[in-house]
Formats: sequence, C-alpha cells, structure tokens
Amino acid sequence: MDGFDLVSRLTPGTPAPAPRFTGFPPYNFIGGHNDPSLIPTEALADAAAAVLRREGAKLAMYNLAEGPQGYPPLRAFVAGKLSDRRGCAAGPDDVLITSGSGQSIDIVNRMLVSPGDTVLIEEFSYAGAITRARQSGATVLPMPLDDHGIRPDALEAILTDLAGKGITPKYLYTIPTIQNPTGTILPLDRRQAVAALSARFGVPIFEDECYADLLWHEVDAPPALRALAPAQVIHIGSFSKSLAPALRVGYATADWPVLARMLACKSDGGTGAIDQMTIAEYFTTAFGSHVEKLSAGLKTKLDVMQDALAREFGTAIETWHPDGGIFLWMKLPPEVDVRRLIAPAQAAGIAFNPGPEWAVDAEAAKSHLRLCFALPTSAQIRDGVAAFAKVCRDVTGIPRQSANIRHSQPG
Repeated sequence: MDGFDLVSRLTPGTPAPAPRFTGFPPYNFIGGHNDPSLIPTEALADAAAAVLRREGAKLAMYNLAEGPQGYPPLRAFVAGKLSDRRGCAAGPDDVLITSGSGQSIDIVNRMLVSPGDTVLIEEFSYAGAITRARQSGATVLPMPLDDHGIRPDALEAILTDLAGKGITPKYLYTIPTIQNPTGTILPLDRRQAVAALSARFGVPIFEDECYADLLWHEVDAPPALRALAPAQVIHIGSFSKSLAPALRVGYATADWPVLARMLACKSDGGTGAIDQMTIAEYFTTAFGSHVEKLSAGLKTKLDVMQDALAREFGTAIETWHPDGGIFLWMKLPPEVDVRRLIAPAQAAGIAFNPGPEWAVDAEAAKSHLRLCFALPTSAQIRDGVAAFAKVCRDVTGIPRQSANIRHSQPG
C-alpha cells in the first residue's frame, strides 16, 4: 500500500536513524580501529583452513555442539592468558565467550541495573559504557581521575556520601589497565584501595581490560582487580584490539553464580564459531609474538602523533602519555569547545572524537578530544594533525602559532 507510514509505529525511545555509511574521511582518527598492516592475514588464513579442515563438520550444530559458553580451546586460551598475564586463577569453565565486549556490558547492565539505580564510572571513560548504563535507566556518577587513574580518596568520599543517603551503587565500572581514553595504568596500591572500598561499601567492581594486552615493552601492569578480589569483580576483555575489531569476540569471567546468570542472558544463539575457532588456532601458539609486534608498531605511530601535535599546536595542547593502547587523550585551552570543530573538521576530511562523548559530565570535557593513532599511516597522521591545527586556528584562533614544543602530562 502506497503511503504506509511504518516509522510512525516505532516505539518511543527507538534511537534516532543512523546515517548511511559513505566511507571514511582521509584523516580518520575515530573509533577503535587497528593498523591494517599489522593484521596477520596469511597466518589467520592458515589457522582458519587448519581448524576448519579438522573440526569444520561441527558447524552443523549450534555452538559447535560444545555448549553455550564458547569454543573450548578458546576458553582454555583465555583462561591461560588470564592466569599468566593478569594473575587471575581461571580455568576454561570460568570463561564465557561473548560477541564482543559490548555484549558483556549489555548483559551486566541487564543483570544489575534497574531504572533509578546509581552506577559509578570513571569521569573520562568508554562512551559505550556510559551510554549503555544510561539506557538502562541508571544515574551515572563520575569517579575523579588524575594521571594515575582513579583517586581512591575521592572515591571514598563519594561512596561515604552515597551511603549517608542510603544509596549503594550497583557497580563501579573501571578500565584500570590502559584506561580509555587516557591510556593510564592504575597502580597496585590504588587497585588494592579500590578493592577495599568495594568490599567495605558492598559495591561490585565491573573491570574492563579491553586494551590490557597492548602495553609498551617497558611497561608492566599490576594484577587485574579480579586477581585481587575475585568475589567482588566481573572481568571482561576482548580480541578486538589485540587482533582485529571485525572479529566480534570478547570474553567474561566471574564467579560461577554470576557467570551462570550472564550465560542465561546471552540470547544470540552463540558467538561466531569460525571467528572463535580461528582466534584459538592462531593465538594458542602466536599470541606473545603477535602482541609484541603489534604494540611496537602502535608505539611508533604514537610517537609520530605526539611529535606532530607538538609541532603544530605547541603549548596550546596538553597530551596524556599512554602506557599502551591505540588512543591519545588531550586538552585544548578552556576557551575552546571542541564541539565547534566537528563540522569544519568533517569538511576538511578529518574525523576525531570530541571529549564530551567520552565523559560522564560532558561540559567538564568540552576542551578535550581523543585521537586514534592506530589506523592512519604515519604520513596521514602528520598531514591530518596539520590539517586539524588549521581548522582549530581558523575557528578559534588557537593555536596562535606552530611551535616545536613537546608537552608534559597534565597533573
């Protein structure tokens, strides 16, 4: 029937329409993309061929006839990685494979949050975690950060104030190892303090270690919070950053009474089987060498971006110094609202993440922005930063002039 208006039948709260995808801009500094040149395509092809020849007949059955927790060799690999690298006592039965870490975030909010509840999230954090918590009806409060991560003194004050009002937050969401977007690592003494506050106030910890495998070679990370206080922590991770974002595979671990409920909430019919099989086949033997090579390549690109920002922005910009990962977090002078730069940057072929989208309090981050250095080439980084500096100067008058000055991390 002509003129039938199906859109008018959509339920209230349906998200606004998404734009049609028209390709990426020449200078693409957004999202969690990785370096295309560092995807081990030949090794992945060999791994996929080998495992499909050996076990491909299992594709005839949901979950490869291995149960809904995920492909056993992949769960065994994750358990070993958690034990060896993050200090978590874990076996294959302690691991749930998910369709990306975003699915774990959705499940945790479904299990723990009802409309009107309160959750705590680091003041600058993963936009998806902030958005999902709010979509669940939660009031999201920020945990103050400094250049070492969560400030335990500030967290204690927040929890004490909430307790006085009869409020117990449903969880404390943190990215303690290569924080997104700041790239910092929470020191051991602060992890211990956060775990102690969690126990004292009865607030579960929701620990996201999506970037923890991508450390610079000279950097060591303390044990995961899950290793320090296993009964209090739901721990999630992903292969999106350590291997490839297009492989939608993540994982979760928690004590079985909680993990069993997460499993019951996982209603997708199973995470992609070929993805799981290929990752397990490749990473079981090549994980260490792969992440070492990938991290070295990413560190080179970070150096290029920091040099370009110093050259183009001079003292007009303050940059954090990440200990790993794929993002650089920075701050322009307070009179600059980066939201004014979005449209002119797009017109110049530049995409960046404005800080307000990565903050619990958008206005507190109006001068901040996040750049992903993993996807563009070194030449694109240099040219893109120069183009962005011109946009910023044309719109705001800042930077007033280029200066070859390297910046220290703000305190």
